[in-house]
Amino acid sequence: MAISKPKAKKSKAGLSHYDAAGRASMVDVSSKTATVRTAEASAYVEMSPAVLAALEHNPKGDPFEVARIAGIQAAKRTSELIPMCHPVNLSYVDISYSLCKDGVALGSRASTTAETGVEMEALTAVSVAALTVYDMCKALDKGISIRYIQLERKTGGKSGDYRRPSAAKR
Repeated sequence: MAISKPKAKKSKAGLSHYDAAGRASMVDVSSKTATVRTAEASAYVEMSPAVLAALEHNPKGDPFEVARIAGIQAAKRTSELIPMCHPVNLSYVDISYSLCKDGVALGSRASTTAETGVEMEALTAVSVAALTVYDMCKALDKGISIRYIQLERKTGGKSGDYRRPSAAKR
């Protein structure tokens, strides 16, 4: 049985993860210079006041410390989860949180000196941290929602710096 090549597709203008034939591919960063790159991402875990009140008495342990460690571990494994991500040697990753009246705001920060950015690592870190908070609290309420996973800021690289406009935040 012969394997046929995919038909060339229309240009995926502006999308770097496609080759000339329209197939998904890893971007070649071998000619790029390693520079300092940072990224910050956020997520919101919405929960009832009853769940918020019970957080400090969670029999599973401190949900935020567990979520912080889970987020750091996830950032380090991003290239294993997202097919076209390059493995990045991370210099720093951390997760922060703040309690709000109807949930928990989570933030992640990642940095590296590399040929490619750390946006996906920051987004993966905060996503897994949010999932971990859900996991630690789901026995109290299955209706917990994870919302607003988004890149807040990035620095470095060919595309330059980015900061989410404040009106777009929760």
